[in-house]
Amino acid sequence: MKVDVPEGNGRVVAVGLSGGVDSSVSALLLKERGWQVVGVTMKLWRGQYKGGDNPGCFGAGEEKNIALTTQLAQTLGIDYRVFDVAEEYDKRIVDYFRQTYLLGNTPNPCVRCNAVMKFGLLPDLAQRGGLHFDAFATGHYSRIERVGERFAIARAVDLSKDQSYFLYRLSQKQLARHIFPLGSLMKHEVRDLARERGLLTAERRDSQDFYTGETDELIGVEPRAGEIVDTAGKCVGHHQGFWHYTIGQRKGLGIGGAGDPYYVVDVDAAHNRVIVGRLAEASRTEFSVEDVVWMGISPDVHAFDCRVKARSAGRLVAAHVKGTRVTLSEPLMGIAPGQSAVFYDVSTEVILAGGIIARENLTKEK
Repeated sequence: MKVDVPEGNGRVVAVGLSGGVDSSVSALLLKERGWQVVGVTMKLWRGQYKGGDNPGCFGAGEEKNIALTTQLAQTLGIDYRVFDVAEEYDKRIVDYFRQTYLLGNTPNPCVRCNAVMKFGLLPDLAQRGGLHFDAFATGHYSRIERVGERFAIARAVDLSKDQSYFLYRLSQKQLARHIFPLGSLMKHEVRDLARERGLLTAERRDSQDFYTGETDELIGVEPRAGEIVDTAGKCVGHHQGFWHYTIGQRKGLGIGGAGDPYYVVDVDAAHNRVIVGRLAEASRTEFSVEDVVWMGISPDVHAFDCRVKARSAGRLVAAHVKGTRVTLSEPLMGIAPGQSAVFYDVSTEVILAGGIIARENLTKEK
C-alpha cells in the first residue's frame, strides 16, 4: 500500500469532511503524517425540498451526517467546524441546475460545486472565520502533478473510483494548496485502513448522487405535454416535460416500435419537443466547447491531441482539439450540451484542459 501524503511537521490542514469513509481516512492519514487537522463541513440543507432516503450530497439526511462527522472528529481527536452555506448553495448550484435543464441542456452540478463551493467558498469562509491553514484536503480519488510551472489534476491509481473529471475547473490557486491523500490508494485499501483504525465510517455506503430526492422538486415546474419527434420531425410519442430527458437517453422513452431502439438526440426547449433517433443519429464525431479552463497546458496552445471524456461515466476517446472544436477518432453517443468535456494527456493521464459542451442546432424544424 503506497500512501502519498506529504509530511505535515505541525502545519495546519483543513479537511473537507462529509461523514463518509473517504474523507475520514483522508483526515486520519494527514494526522498520522504530522499535520494538525481541522475538519470542515458545508451545511447545505434548509428543508425547502422534500429530499429522499438515498445517500447524496444534498438532502434531508444532512443533520445525521453532521452528527456522525462530529463523533468521527472526536474519535480522531481533531477540531471540527460547520459552515452554513445553504443560501449560497441554492443560488449557485440549485438555480444553475434548474436553469440548465430548462434551457434544454444537461447540468453537471458536481463539477460546479467543487470549483465554486467545496474548493472555493468553504475554505474562504473557514479563513474568514479565523481558521488559518497551510493546506486544504478532500477525499477525492485524484492526484496533483506539476507540469512545468503549472499544477494539474491527474487520474487516480484506482481508475474505477477516479474523480478527476469532476475537478477540472479548479484554479491554479486552489490546486497550489490542495492535497489528495487517496490518489495513490485503491478503494479497498481505504476501507481496510478505516477498519484497522476502528473508524465508524468504515462500512458506510458511498454517496453517489447530487440530490437524494426527485429532481422534479428542484426544477419546480408543472408538467407540460409535448411531442417526441424523430429527426425528420414526425411525431412518434408524447411527453410531460422536455426537462425529463437527456441526450443519449434510451430507457424510459415509452415509444417502443419495431427496429433499432430510439435514443434522445436533442432536447428542444423552445418548442417543448424531444427529438429521438437511431444509434447512428445519436452519435457524433465533432462538437465544440465553451468556457474553457486550462490546466496542464497553456491557453496559448491552439491545437493538440488528447483523450477526451465527454460525460462522467463515459469512456476516454482519442481526439484532436483545435481552438474550441473537438474532433473524435470514433463516433461517440451522448454528447450533451451543458455537460463537460475533459481533455487528458495521452500518456500521463494529466488533465490538459476542459470546457462546457456547447449547444449546436441538431433539431430540424417541422
